[in-house]
Amino acid sequence: MNQSKVMRGFLDTGLLLLMLFSYISSAVSSSHYSPSCQSHEQFHLNGMHKNGDVILGGLFKVHFFSTDPDLSFTSERQLPTCYGFNIIGFREAQTMAFAIDEINRNSNLLLNVTLGYSLYDNCLELGIAFRAALTLVSGQEEQVTLEDNCVGTPPVLGIVGDPSSTLSIAISTVIGLYRVPLVSYYASCSCLSDQQKFPSFFRTIPSDAFQVNAMIQILKRFGWTWTGLLISDDDYGVHAARSFHSDLGPAGGGCLAYTEILPWGDDPAELRRIVDVMRKSTARVVIAFSNKARMINLMKEVVRQNVTGLQWIASEAWTSADVLQTPHLMPYLGGTLGIAVRRGEIPGLRDFLLQIRPDNTDGNSMVNQFWEHTFQCRFAPPPASWVEAGGGLCTGQEVIQIVENELLDVSDLRAEYNVYKAVYALAYALDDMLQCEPGRGPFSNNTCADLQRLEPWQLVYYLAKVNFTTAFGDAVSFDENGDTLPIYDIMNWVWLPDGRTIVQSVGEVKRSAFKGDKFTLNEDKIFWNFEPKQPPRSMCSESCPPGTRMARKKGEPECCFDCVSCSEGKISNTTDSMECTSCPEDFWSSPQRDHCVPKKTEFLSYHEPLGICLTTTSLLGTFICVVVLGIFIHHHSTPIVRANNSELSFLLLVSLKLCFLCSLLFIGRPILWTCQLRHAAFGISFVLCVSCILVKTMVVLAVFRASKPGGESSLKWFGAVQQRGTVLVLTSVQAAICTVWLVSASPVPHKNTQYHSDKIVYECIVGSTIGFAVLLGYIGLLAVLSCLLAFLAKNLPDNFNEAKLITFSMLIFCAVWVAFVPAYISSPGKYADAVEVFAILASSFGLLVALFGPKCYIILLRPERNTKKAIMGRGNTR
Repeated sequence: MNQSKVMRGFLDTGLLLLMLFSYISSAVSSSHYSPSCQSHEQFHLNGMHKNGDVILGGLFKVHFFSTDPDLSFTSERQLPTCYGFNIIGFREAQTMAFAIDEINRNSNLLLNVTLGYSLYDNCLELGIAFRAALTLVSGQEEQVTLEDNCVGTPPVLGIVGDPSSTLSIAISTVIGLYRVPLVSYYASCSCLSDQQKFPSFFRTIPSDAFQVNAMIQILKRFGWTWTGLLISDDDYGVHAARSFHSDLGPAGGGCLAYTEILPWGDDPAELRRIVDVMRKSTARVVIAFSNKARMINLMKEVVRQNVTGLQWIASEAWTSADVLQTPHLMPYLGGTLGIAVRRGEIPGLRDFLLQIRPDNTDGNSMVNQFWEHTFQCRFAPPPASWVEAGGGLCTGQEVIQIVENELLDVSDLRAEYNVYKAVYALAYALDDMLQCEPGRGPFSNNTCADLQRLEPWQLVYYLAKVNFTTAFGDAVSFDENGDTLPIYDIMNWVWLPDGRTIVQSVGEVKRSAFKGDKFTLNEDKIFWNFEPKQPPRSMCSESCPPGTRMARKKGEPECCFDCVSCSEGKISNTTDSMECTSCPEDFWSSPQRDHCVPKKTEFLSYHEPLGICLTTTSLLGTFICVVVLGIFIHHHSTPIVRANNSELSFLLLVSLKLCFLCSLLFIGRPILWTCQLRHAAFGISFVLCVSCILVKTMVVLAVFRASKPGGESSLKWFGAVQQRGTVLVLTSVQAAICTVWLVSASPVPHKNTQYHSDKIVYECIVGSTIGFAVLLGYIGLLAVLSCLLAFLAKNLPDNFNEAKLITFSMLIFCAVWVAFVPAYISSPGKYADAVEVFAILASSFGLLVALFGPKCYIILLRPERNTKKAIMGRGNTR
């Protein structure tokens, strides 16, 4: 059915275009033979006319329906068959007549120029509307006397209408070729803003693009992100659907659960399917972009299926439809929010309407049809069927004041207000055009328009620049697309306890030339048809709280998503976040993932148990060294202290104390100087210690070699000076290694985040692995050498052979540091420092106990063995 109706519209348009060109060709050809333009044939239409110096045309929807029209020209005076009289459409036509009458009485506008009008009924049919438009631009007179070249003021200079978007598109496509201005008061399709296709189209109703934007603002205000869309199968609905699909997501963050096209006429099966979709959908908000006729059919099925609990948003085409505001529909439509054309006031219109009287003048059939519809009578001669049914004759004296219909209700003028503004826009443009000063005009050679030879394209130029303010205070002007400054009222259907319904204004949305868009909504006044009286929730998925992000569901609209927790180290601090953001390097996500917190820091601290134990052990070792040193100083003259160079023993104790103390550099938060000093102090202290041990071992070997015949010369290389020099040289080599290392690639503090994502591990990176390896290797070399030499000297004859102690201590030392290497490499962060400290302390205690434990035992507990004879093994001491 829809396809046949669309196809019929295309056929109507094509045939009418052929008729238009046929008419123009015949008119032009006749001008070669006569100073008059001859009309080929005439259309006969429902209309209303008034003469004037300049005629304005009008196209109005005075009837709702028509039979299929005959597209041929009619020689007989037969009016098209239209039925279903539209009181509102007739009032709109009368508003144009009133506006022209008011302008003619205005001494400040169009002085000495009288406006007339020719108004036609389009019967909401493309063919009839096209005929009416063609009649307006060509005229109805059979012969029009003009100048020799058939030029002069056309029958109409501009047209107000058509109210339908589809009809306006078709009409403007044709008359736009001749730049005849068409100022629509109700055609809101956004497609008509294309000035390339419709160069002479203007309108006083906002574009549907702005209406869609207003609806999106309402959705956004109440957080309705999941909505259904119902549209009519015409330009009005199709272009609105396009705007919703393109603008709803970016502007309001929402999406459509479904988009359904309401059928032409009453199609029960299709309506049943659409309502079933609405009932099963989780969308609680439904936008209906359609006219009231389709909404009536839809609501019958909604009532039949008892689909309640929906929040309706109405387009301006049915926001004010009384036929839908009935008590039996209010359980379903109560609380509807709608977009309505700006309401205005037109003083004097009601008095003008009260003066309407039948007119038997040929061509003024519109008033007579209103009279017959209102008073249920017929003018003579009435149809036979009417007389047989007992119908009365119209006298023309019926009292219109007692009529109970919408005609005299001027409290809610919306479309009429747009008609009023459209007429005044044409009048002001014409007035500006006639006030042009010769020689300063906007046309070629600075010419002005001539009243006797006005051309429509000249009026288009001035219409684009018109700017005036109505008595109601609304500014009227047109932008580069022919659109007026948009303004809409936001309406709410209030269902009163007594069953009545009122439609109240709860806000507005408008755009000004300087302040941009302004959206105002009084939520306290809104009636909600829900319990509790609160706006409903309509969303495919609940909002994702902070700490989560939205994850789209595959194959579903973007409003349907899952809430996924942010991964570690990332946060979202807003609702419905699309992505989680990473925390800065030194921060980590909170447990709720909604904000960043400073990362925990990790290093070997003095305040933790491990640090306390190591520090205590280090200080204990240092204290023991001091005690042993004190004992040795106190007993420095005893043989056991003096044996094997007491000076080296004192130096060894000092180096061991330094070894214990250097371990403290590994505890605490690493800073530059501790990182640089810890390994240097450790390396030099241990080389000093091991050097002393090595020299002592070498001295033991030299002494026993000197005791053999011919070995006296070996002692001259191991005097006190040589011993000190050897220790100094060996230590200096380590000092040189440390110096080169610190200069070339110094250890530095480092914040390591690789071990733990949520922690910052403060550590010292060695800078040069080679430098660190050489440092350890040199210590190991000296230790191994000392161990080997001591092992060779362990069986030498002596009651107190220190080589045995050195061998044992070196075995402990080497075992600790061999175990240290793999443990150090495999230990992360602070535990690597703890392993190194443990190795330092263990090896230091091993040397201290192994080397000085037996001597202290003899000094303190077995003093009888602290004699030269006992040490040399020459006495029987116990």
